Amino acid sequence: MFRHIFLNFFCKKPAIGMDAIRAVTGGATGEWAGGPARLDAAFRRSIRIRQVDAGSCNACEWECTALGNPIYDVSRFGIDFVASPRHADVILVTGPVSLGMAGALKKTYLAVPEPKIVIACGDCAKDGGVYRDAYGVLDGAASVVPVDGYIPGCPPSPAAIMKCIMDILESAAK
Repeated sequence: MFRHIFLNFFCKKPAIGMDAIRAVTGGATGEWAGGPARLDAAFRRSIRIRQVDAGSCNACEWECTALGNPIYDVSRFGIDFVASPRHADVILVTGPVSLGMAGALKKTYLAVPEPKIVIACGDCAKDGGVYRDAYGVLDGAASVVPVDGYIPGCPPSPAAIMKCIMDILESAAK
């Protein structure tokens, strides 16, 4: 463990290349293939996401926070994070869903107006991840609310989160 900490501290990691960002976002224009036209009918050109931390280690939250920085800038696609579930179209669940957060997640799900989409972000939200079968957690978000899509990874990168959100939204708009 100390070896990895040492290497991460002293060794520079390569920055994400513009080719990788263009591959995810569909180019510098801020459009992705066919997405806005299909989303117009279902969500009227804007998507509001309510992120729910259901007992995670906060690694996925750090990656979701990076979606708002100038590199990824999801707001150019009309995607914003909101504080109230009553203003949201999508619930983004992170964490394995602890027993204490199961009720809060269910209340958040009931507060989001139709049509709503639930996305489980990270391995913990998918099936419990490293906390699977622990005494204080349920096995993922699907054990509490119906889940429409999964974003794999521990934690998933911001590029993977953005790509999966766009793919899930596009498939839901069909």
